Amino acid sequence: MIVVDSVNRVLLLRFAFDPGLAPRPYGWCTPGGGVRDGETLAVAAAREVGEEVGLDVTADRLGDPVAYTGGFADLGWSAGDFRDDFFFVRVDGHAVDTSRMEALERSYHLGERWWSLDELAHTDEIVYPYGLAPLLGDLLAGRRPESPIALPWHH
Repeated sequence: MIVVDSVNRVLLLRFAFDPGLAPRPYGWCTPGGGVRDGETLAVAAAREVGEEVGLDVTADRLGDPVAYTGGFADLGWSAGDFRDDFFFVRVDGHAVDTSRMEALERSYHLGERWWSLDELAHTDEIVYPYGLAPLLGDLLAGRRPESPIALPWHH
Protein backbone atom coordinates (compact mmCIF):
# COMPACT_ATOMS: atom_id res chain seq x y z
CA MET A 1 0.00 0.00 0.00
CA ILE A 2 1.31 3.44 -0.86
CA VAL A 3 0.41 5.56 2.19
CA VAL A 4 0.96 9.31 1.80
CA ASP A 5 0.48 11.94 4.49
CA SER A 6 -0.74 15.55 4.25
CA VAL A 7 2.76 16.87 3.47
CA ASN A 8 3.24 14.38 0.62
CA ARG A 9 5.55 11.94 2.40
CA VAL A 10 5.28 8.20 1.75
CA LEU A 11 5.49 5.66 4.56
CA LEU A 12 8.13 2.96 4.14
CA LEU A 13 9.04 0.08 6.41
CA ARG A 14 12.66 -0.92 6.97
CA PHE A 15 13.11 -4.69 6.87
CA ALA A 16 15.97 -7.14 7.33
CA PHE A 17 17.05 -9.35 4.45
CA ASP A 18 17.87 -12.96 5.13
CA PRO A 19 21.68 -13.21 5.29
CA GLY A 20 23.20 -13.82 1.87
CA LEU A 21 20.13 -12.80 -0.15
CA ALA A 22 21.08 -9.19 -0.84
CA PRO A 23 24.10 -6.89 -0.96
CA ARG A 24 22.86 -5.01 2.12
CA PRO A 25 21.43 -6.17 5.43
CA TYR A 26 18.16 -4.24 4.98
CA GLY A 27 15.82 -2.56 2.52
CA TRP A 28 12.68 -0.41 2.53
CA CYS A 29 9.20 -1.32 1.31
CA THR A 30 5.63 -0.15 1.38
CA PRO A 31 3.31 -1.84 3.91
CA GLY A 32 1.53 -4.90 2.59
CA GLY A 33 1.51 -8.65 2.46
CA GLY A 34 -0.31 -11.79 1.53
CA VAL A 35 -3.88 -12.39 0.44
CA ARG A 36 -5.82 -14.96 2.47
CA ASP A 37 -8.25 -17.41 0.90
CA GLY A 38 -11.49 -15.65 0.07
CA GLU A 39 -10.09 -12.11 0.37
CA THR A 40 -10.21 -9.57 -2.41
CA LEU A 41 -7.03 -7.59 -3.05
CA ALA A 42 -8.53 -4.49 -1.44
CA VAL A 43 -9.67 -6.38 1.67
CA ALA A 44 -6.21 -7.95 2.01
CA ALA A 45 -4.49 -4.57 1.57
CA ALA A 46 -6.72 -2.95 4.21
CA ARG A 47 -6.07 -5.82 6.64
CA GLU A 48 -2.30 -5.79 6.03
CA VAL A 49 -1.91 -2.03 6.50
CA GLY A 50 -3.82 -2.38 9.77
CA GLU A 51 -1.57 -5.22 10.94
CA GLU A 52 1.71 -3.69 9.86
CA VAL A 53 1.32 0.00 10.70
CA GLY A 54 -1.96 0.27 12.64
CA LEU A 55 -3.77 2.24 9.94
CA ASP A 56 -7.45 1.39 9.77
CA VAL A 57 -8.91 1.89 6.29
CA THR A 58 -11.77 0.17 4.53
CA ALA A 59 -11.40 -1.73 1.30
CA ASP A 60 -14.00 0.59 -0.27
CA ARG A 61 -11.81 3.62 0.44
CA LEU A 62 -8.90 2.12 -1.52
CA GLY A 63 -10.50 1.85 -4.94
CA ASP A 64 -8.49 -0.05 -7.53
CA PRO A 65 -4.76 -0.78 -7.42
CA VAL A 66 -2.51 1.84 -9.07
CA ALA A 67 0.39 -0.51 -9.87
CA TYR A 68 1.62 -4.09 -9.68
CA THR A 69 4.82 -6.09 -10.02
CA GLY A 70 5.57 -9.77 -10.01
CA GLY A 71 7.93 -12.63 -10.70
CA PHE A 72 9.92 -15.39 -9.05
CA ALA A 73 11.58 -14.84 -5.69
CA ASP A 74 13.31 -16.93 -3.07
CA LEU A 75 12.73 -15.03 0.15
CA GLY A 76 14.36 -17.60 2.40
CA TRP A 77 11.11 -18.39 4.18
CA SER A 78 9.16 -18.87 0.92
CA ALA A 79 10.01 -19.32 -2.77
CA GLY A 80 7.85 -19.14 -5.88
CA ASP A 81 6.04 -16.73 -8.15
CA PHE A 82 4.78 -13.63 -6.37
CA ARG A 83 2.62 -10.69 -7.41
CA ASP A 84 2.39 -7.44 -5.49
CA ASP A 85 -0.51 -5.04 -6.12
CA PHE A 86 -0.29 -1.48 -4.81
CA PHE A 87 -3.17 0.68 -3.62
CA PHE A 88 -2.84 4.41 -2.93
CA VAL A 89 -4.28 6.09 0.14
CA ARG A 90 -3.85 9.57 1.62
CA VAL A 91 -4.01 10.27 5.34
CA ASP A 92 -3.82 13.54 7.26
CA GLY A 93 -1.14 12.02 9.45
CA HIS A 94 -0.52 8.71 11.15
CA ALA A 95 1.45 7.51 14.15
CA VAL A 96 2.74 4.09 13.16
CA ASP A 97 1.66 1.26 15.47
CA THR A 98 3.29 -2.12 14.81
CA SER A 99 1.66 -3.95 17.73
CA ARG A 100 -0.60 -5.97 15.39
CA MET A 101 2.26 -7.33 13.26
CA GLU A 102 2.43 -11.08 12.92
CA ALA A 103 5.47 -12.82 14.42
CA LEU A 104 7.14 -13.37 11.03
CA GLU A 105 6.66 -9.70 10.08
CA ARG A 106 8.00 -8.59 13.44
CA SER A 107 11.11 -10.74 13.02
CA TYR A 108 12.07 -8.80 9.86
CA HIS A 109 10.91 -5.33 10.93
CA LEU A 110 13.67 -2.78 11.61
CA GLY A 111 11.67 0.44 11.80
CA GLU A 112 9.80 2.85 9.59
CA ARG A 113 9.96 6.41 8.34
CA TRP A 114 8.13 8.91 6.20
CA TRP A 115 10.02 9.85 3.00
CA SER A 116 9.61 12.92 0.81
CA LEU A 117 9.51 12.39 -2.95
CA ASP A 118 12.91 14.09 -3.24
CA GLU A 119 14.45 11.79 -0.61
CA LEU A 120 12.97 8.77 -2.33
CA ALA A 121 14.14 9.84 -5.78
CA HIS A 122 17.73 10.44 -4.63
CA THR A 123 18.38 7.64 -2.14
CA ASP A 124 20.93 4.92 -2.67
CA GLU A 125 18.98 2.65 -0.30
CA ILE A 126 17.16 -0.43 -1.63
CA VAL A 127 13.46 0.47 -1.99
CA TYR A 128 10.67 -1.83 -3.13
CA PRO A 129 8.83 -1.56 -5.35
CA TYR A 130 11.33 -0.45 -7.95
CA GLY A 131 9.89 2.54 -9.77
CA LEU A 132 8.11 3.89 -6.69
CA ALA A 133 9.51 7.44 -7.00
CA PRO A 134 8.19 8.12 -10.54
CA LEU A 135 4.84 6.53 -9.66
CA LEU A 136 4.60 8.60 -6.49
CA GLY A 137 5.45 11.76 -8.45
CA ASP A 138 2.53 11.07 -10.78
CA LEU A 139 0.15 10.28 -7.91
CA LEU A 140 1.10 13.44 -6.01
CA ALA A 141 0.51 15.46 -9.19
CA GLY A 142 -3.00 14.00 -9.42
CA ARG A 143 -2.17 11.64 -12.29
CA ARG A 144 -3.75 8.37 -11.15
CA PRO A 145 -3.42 5.68 -13.84
CA GLU A 146 -6.62 4.44 -15.49
CA SER A 147 -5.41 0.88 -15.01
CA PRO A 148 -2.61 -0.47 -12.80
CA ILE A 149 0.85 0.15 -14.24
CA ALA A 150 3.51 -2.55 -14.32
CA LEU A 151 6.56 -1.83 -12.17
CA PRO A 152 9.88 -3.67 -12.55
CA TRP A 153 10.26 -6.88 -10.53
CA HIS A 154 12.86 -6.69 -7.81
CA HIS A 155 14.47 -10.13 -7.92
